[in-house]
Amino acid sequence: MRIPAIAAALLLASCTTATVPPQAAAPVAEAGEWTSDGRDYSAQRYSPLTQINAQNVSQLGLAWYDDLDTYRGVEATPLYADGVLYNTLPWNITIAYDARTGERLWTYDPKVPREYGRYACCEPVSRGLAMHEDKIIIATLDGRLIALDKASGEPVWTSRAFPENTRYAYSITGAPRVFDGKVVIGQSGGDMGVRGFAAAFDAETGEKLWKFYLTPNPEDRPDGEASDSVNAMMRATWADEGLWRQLGGGANPWDSFAYDPELNLVYVGTGNAVPHSRFYRSNNEGDNLFVCSIVALDADTGEYRWHYQMNPGEEWDWTCTQSIIQADLEIDGRQRKVLMQAPKNGFFYVLDRATGEFISAEAHVFQNWNAGFDAKGRPITRESVRYTEMPVLLAPGPGGGHNWFPMAFSPRTGLAYFPAYQSAFPFAVMPDWAPAPLRSNSGWGARGEEAVRRQGELFAEAAQYEKAWLTAWDPVKQEAAWRVELPRHGNGGVFVTASDLVFEGTTRQTFAAFDARTGEELWSYPTQSAPVAGGITYMLDGVQYVAVNAGWGGGAAQIERGAG
Repeated sequence: MRIPAIAAALLLASCTTATVPPQAAAPVAEAGEWTSDGRDYSAQRYSPLTQINAQNVSQLGLAWYDDLDTYRGVEATPLYADGVLYNTLPWNITIAYDARTGERLWTYDPKVPREYGRYACCEPVSRGLAMHEDKIIIATLDGRLIALDKASGEPVWTSRAFPENTRYAYSITGAPRVFDGKVVIGQSGGDMGVRGFAAAFDAETGEKLWKFYLTPNPEDRPDGEASDSVNAMMRATWADEGLWRQLGGGANPWDSFAYDPELNLVYVGTGNAVPHSRFYRSNNEGDNLFVCSIVALDADTGEYRWHYQMNPGEEWDWTCTQSIIQADLEIDGRQRKVLMQAPKNGFFYVLDRATGEFISAEAHVFQNWNAGFDAKGRPITRESVRYTEMPVLLAPGPGGGHNWFPMAFSPRTGLAYFPAYQSAFPFAVMPDWAPAPLRSNSGWGARGEEAVRRQGELFAEAAQYEKAWLTAWDPVKQEAAWRVELPRHGNGGVFVTASDLVFEGTTRQTFAAFDARTGEELWSYPTQSAPVAGGITYMLDGVQYVAVNAGWGGGAAQIERGAG
């Protein structure tokens, strides 16, 4: 039986609307709108709308839906402004809807060459759009930036984030962001072989403004880009010999950007290293900057300001490309301007967003790689997890304690909300491994009778750790306020409202609302497919709506193929 992927708009007619002032960085959305991936510059995915609340959410019902006619994963957060909902599908097919009726106003297909699907590790997905004044901006899988007229869907300008012909396996699956008139974008492909970078373009013209490479130049020469000033610092953390020179090193920021207009900083969350095994990548040497890090750049010039590396010498497919959220928190009797992130390594981090100073971190799932943090916040990595040819069990596994699924934060409850995944995996260096061009390149794998036998034992042991939760996390106390256990990896992104509701798609194939203070499930709706994307809420004609894409797929679906 065919299971449709749908974009569902749910509504509840109710009484008046109250609002709570936004916290932290300056907003770019009116109270009833959702005009950027994280709703506003704070990226809290927090809506001040309160018409839908704990008392009436059970009355929430279907207003309209659209069959998206795809079997691919649908991962985009829609945008909403002025009565129109904007959405993007696999292969970057972009649609504008009348938000009252669901009627398609226009559809734009950038005709992405289908062969680019081979470069997308986890399907040809798109995680969202950007909006700037009268333009909708898409970033295509094959590296184009295209600005569309909001009213007609016609292209206004086209630019390129990377060349068509490149030796690297670049693609784009993340959402572009617009920060103060600049379109900021990264790229995917870190498992296959890329040299990661972040780049900014003029939102009016598409002209490139700056570019910052996140691994050193493989030929030990300047790039003529903003990263040149720290190329020597990066280079000192990589071995002279290693496949990073051939494969680029990774660190690609595939879906993690934030912006503080007061500090004029763009924050870049970077990806895993390539090849995954540091033995092959960098002769088992060095921190390998800037893999699995948050890097702060000057928004106008792209110049380096600071960085914090979550996993020096990363070799477990852990990324720091998860939601970066800003808030102002009182910590130890002091008001702090912070960044919060729960990357794949299983920890929840709080950093000072002006300086990058490490404030705190704590594990939210079982982990065995970290023995603490030193006085400067550098993680103490257990040597036992630096795997050799004999497999070792490491937690979390490559799926991560929290993957790309969007996180939210409520200034009312002081809690962050995100889908967590507890897992473990047997890692080993594959002997005599050689990379394959434009294919996944890890250097992992057991070979030989004893190593394969041990790997089988560890897979059986890993199974006992498998669990998934919706987690409410207190970033000040660094502890869980509550958890709701959910089936299987792949529960969707979240948003939270000022009426203390958390909305999330689940692997029960439902879209559900939870009490933000207790975790009690207050409402659910069958969606026929697990909504992995982040949803939104908006106000139209005095009525609050909720919208979400439902379409199972992407990396979670690949991991869960054996689970039905």
